[in-house]
Amino acid sequence: MTGKAGCDPTLAKRLFIKTYGCQMNVYDSARMADVLAPLGYAPTDAPESADMVVLNTCHIREKASEKVFSELGRLKNLRRDRRDAGADMIIAVAGCVAQAEGAEIQRRAPHVDIVVGPQAYHRLPELVARAERAADPDRRGVMNTDFPVESKFDFLPESVTPPGVSAFLSVQEGCDKFCTFCVVPYTRGAEFSRPFAAIEAEARRLVERGTREITLLGQNVNAWHGVTPNDENSGEEPWGLGRLIRHLARIDGLERIRYTTSHPRDMDDALIEAHGAEPKLMPFLHLPVQSGSDRVLAAMNRQHTAADYRAIIAKLRNARPDLALSSDFIVGFPGESETDFQATLDLIEQVVFAQAYSFKYSARPGTPAAAMPDQVPEPVKAERLARVQALIARQQVAFNNAMRGREVDVLVDRRGRYPGQFGGRSPWLQAVHLAADFDPTNSILRVEIVDVHPNSLAGRIVDSPRGRSGVRAAERLSA
Repeated sequence: MTGKAGCDPTLAKRLFIKTYGCQMNVYDSARMADVLAPLGYAPTDAPESADMVVLNTCHIREKASEKVFSELGRLKNLRRDRRDAGADMIIAVAGCVAQAEGAEIQRRAPHVDIVVGPQAYHRLPELVARAERAADPDRRGVMNTDFPVESKFDFLPESVTPPGVSAFLSVQEGCDKFCTFCVVPYTRGAEFSRPFAAIEAEARRLVERGTREITLLGQNVNAWHGVTPNDENSGEEPWGLGRLIRHLARIDGLERIRYTTSHPRDMDDALIEAHGAEPKLMPFLHLPVQSGSDRVLAAMNRQHTAADYRAIIAKLRNARPDLALSSDFIVGFPGESETDFQATLDLIEQVVFAQAYSFKYSARPGTPAAAMPDQVPEPVKAERLARVQALIARQQVAFNNAMRGREVDVLVDRRGRYPGQFGGRSPWLQAVHLAADFDPTNSILRVEIVDVHPNSLAGRIVDSPRGRSGVRAAERLSA
């Protein structure tokens, strides 16, 4: 455990963050830890020993808020035990449930000390100070779910946590699309593109600290646009994500680039071209379509058709023939007929996905779809979901089986469960396990795929590692 710079680590306060939901929340959790580090908070893996617990919540999935309230009940008991032992615990709820249901959290769980929305977590030090100054430790709740004028990125300190071999880098936030099923525009606010200079600076810091793969993040990441400092007064058209990727690819030591989550409306020609022209951009794309029915897509306000989606995929595969695709599907959207659902199955059959995420439609309070007529019965949604998942599973198995006997580059990022076992990712984001008599972590290895398991591939190293950390143990000992 480490505290802030210059602190005695034995005196550091302990911070536990539980993260729900998407990669944006994973990134936000790491940055909240960075914001709290100057206050003396260091991470712990055990909420029982934490001086502060943050639940970083997601409002996308069904019954998300009830899961949060259940966890808050457990934390109330943990804090009681700590107080009986002469300690205390600050309880905070962050993220999208906090933004959407902050007042309800304060009503149902008055023991919560801090409620903070995803656009205001840079204000956590102030909120912690206000909570600590409260006269009544049982009634010290403070809430900030505003959409502040300033960008939180302007107030975030440099990360004190080692970023890892692979790291997330947030470049865009918010959403202006207003899909009728989605709460993101109401909980994350309007689309905001982070300035180019800040993105480049953070990317370089990550690489200098050992990161070799960066995933660019955004609610609609391919809506990012900006200009370089040299172009601000040139009148040049703003850069899009494709040009940003090709610029970041010039950073020495950065080997791989990915991005998520994208929207079909913002998949422009420059980004499609980058998939074919930039070898550091990995051949795996998550591009949600949600449905194969134009009638349902219109009701969802997706502002694209199934034919539009197929045309984008055709362009992408023409640019990068080995591109693997992932997507999102919602079944049982209000008014979805069996014909509409069959259109979704047809699209899946035609496009073919390496993996996908599929869900039953669940009403999100405050969204237009929640008030739509013709809500689909739960048994029908369950049956349709099973059919979609079975089809996608067959495609995923076929894609993985096709890897058997192929040689691929694997970025090794972790140790495995067993001695001598290591794990990494293929260019197509598949988990690959391999054996080595040296530590290849942070190396890119040429690996032959020798076996296929339900959720991973097994590989055999066929060449020496390349990379900063891939040094044989004997060479390290002799150095």
